[in-house]
Amino acid sequence: MHDQKLGTTVKHAANRVIALMALFAASMATHAAEPLKIAYNDWPGAVAWQVAIDKGWFKEAGVDVDFEWFDYSAALDAFAAGKLDAVGVTNGDLLATGASGTKSVMIMLTDYSSGNDMVVAKPGIKGLKDLKGKKIAVEKGLVDHLLLLDGLKKAGMTESDVTLVNAKTNELPQILASSDISAIGVWAPVSGQAMQRVPGSRPIFTSANEPGLIYDGVAVSPTSLAAHKADWVKVVKVWNHVVSYINDPATQPDAVKIMAARVNLTPEAFLPLLKGTHLLNLSDNRKIFVKGEGFGSLYGSSKVADDFNVSNAIYPKSQDVDRYFDASYINAR
Repeated sequence: MHDQKLGTTVKHAANRVIALMALFAASMATHAAEPLKIAYNDWPGAVAWQVAIDKGWFKEAGVDVDFEWFDYSAALDAFAAGKLDAVGVTNGDLLATGASGTKSVMIMLTDYSSGNDMVVAKPGIKGLKDLKGKKIAVEKGLVDHLLLLDGLKKAGMTESDVTLVNAKTNELPQILASSDISAIGVWAPVSGQAMQRVPGSRPIFTSANEPGLIYDGVAVSPTSLAAHKADWVKVVKVWNHVVSYINDPATQPDAVKIMAARVNLTPEAFLPLLKGTHLLNLSDNRKIFVKGEGFGSLYGSSKVADDFNVSNAIYPKSQDVDRYFDASYINAR
């Protein structure tokens, strides 16, 4: 009798295990069938994905993707909420989101800023030294705050030599027009809006002065990487095609037309924004995804960003930079 009960119990337990395994398999199959949800925004290095979208290159590569258009900060929030597989992000913000609990891995770089991040000053201000004792508006803790501090250091100054006014990036054009603000730290295309609003204003320091200070890349959730590694390798290879198409003089006009249309600009207006963004192909990625000091290394640049984040109380403790990057996707053959 006891043996019969034991046999029944074991059978029921086995059935439960089989049912759970079937449920898990069905869940994984459903997840695998869903497209990769990737956020992109109006930064030129992110808009570049539009070329692959319009050309159908993801379908040709055999990967199902759903690119969703966001404001930059809203995309980070959606990613943190688990609504996205991946997001375009700077290396400094990658560390900040990770420190707040949103785990992700940067598998490739799209670009580094080479002029599109800038300090824009009002007429009459010729350089950073002219800002001593004056007010500068910037969104504290973001990349152009870091750029401003880098510029001040090069000018022999520190943050204490100026007065920082914290403001949202999209509000900076009207803030520059106010009477007591002498300059702003801002990225394109908002920088262009600011210079249109204040005639005679101009950049006095840009990311072209410090290549590699601000890298942009694709950060993916560990869950998505585990479930779709082969698909992410395909996405990375499509990016290489995008960069080649944009940089080729024969096809660049078509690429610029596609990107400009996505952000409601004429090709003539968009082209300077593209020039301020140094796109990185896979060969470039492999050189930068190498541990080292300085801005030529993603790791060295990110250590600078980490120090900045801690000193500005973005998060309390230094991050282990190494665990945020995985070069296997750019090295896959």
